[in-house]
Amino acid sequence: MERTRFHTRQTTFRQLEVFRAVAERLSVTEAAHALHLAQPSVSTQLGKLELALGMALFERIGKRLFLTNAGREVLQGTRELFAALDRLDMRLGQLRGLTAGQLCLGAVTTAKYLVPRLLGPFCKTYPDVEVQFNIANRSEVIRRLQANLDDLYVFSQPPEQPDILSIPLADNPLVVIAPARHPLAARARLSWADLADQPFISREAGSGTRRAIEQHFARFDWTLRTYMTIESNEAIKESVAAGLGIAILSRHTLVHTAPGNLVELDVEHFPIANRWYLVHWRSKPLSPVADAFLHFVAQAEALLKTNA
Repeated sequence: MERTRFHTRQTTFRQLEVFRAVAERLSVTEAAHALHLAQPSVSTQLGKLELALGMALFERIGKRLFLTNAGREVLQGTRELFAALDRLDMRLGQLRGLTAGQLCLGAVTTAKYLVPRLLGPFCKTYPDVEVQFNIANRSEVIRRLQANLDDLYVFSQPPEQPDILSIPLADNPLVVIAPARHPLAARARLSWADLADQPFISREAGSGTRRAIEQHFARFDWTLRTYMTIESNEAIKESVAAGLGIAILSRHTLVHTAPGNLVELDVEHFPIANRWYLVHWRSKPLSPVADAFLHFVAQAEALLKTNA
């Protein structure tokens, strides 16, 4: 019996697009909202796709939706298919003298101040590029990297894997911050011993900032006693300004703080040297737009100084 090939079945790109939206969210409701479709329309498209393939792509256990083995294979193939179509569209745009298409960036929350300063001039140079900018904590950005959901990723502490390429992007010095009215704010050249009894507000375990701080403290055999853990830099700044403690954050966060609220303390062995990195899989073929962005941010240091 002659085997029916996948592409000759009654399967449409729209069905695959709907399937991908549901598979990545494991929710028909969320997928319908993202696609601006009614839930019955989404369910109908999924039903048609499963009928064409002759296999179930999802299973429901209780109220939760799960991918079947076939569903996981179709999701991987769908991602590869749409990525190939995106690259084709961009190459055709280049033949027309344009750099057009979509750039998908995943970035840790601490880079939310940095990346827009790079995207601004890049989008002015390439106005036909559509940017999808996904900001999340480090563990979520690693998940996106492992799932190959974006073209490029911005980390301050890249995953240590040999098949990942990390390109230095910009300095991200970590400094000790305190309320402007703090008794130690007027003192010069403090040691960490001067601060050891202060309540310390920290990012969550596993975050890039927390990892850099722990590595720095280990070098000097200092003790890190955390009084409060908060997953948001903005919330940490507000907590410090309210007098709840001191913290170590990127110096860049102070640029976006109301004058007079927070100060950088002059502490020996600070700032902690740290950098942001642009990350991608070594083996992944970059789209023309992603490649153009890579070349563009080779001038990142000059761009950041210009826009500081």
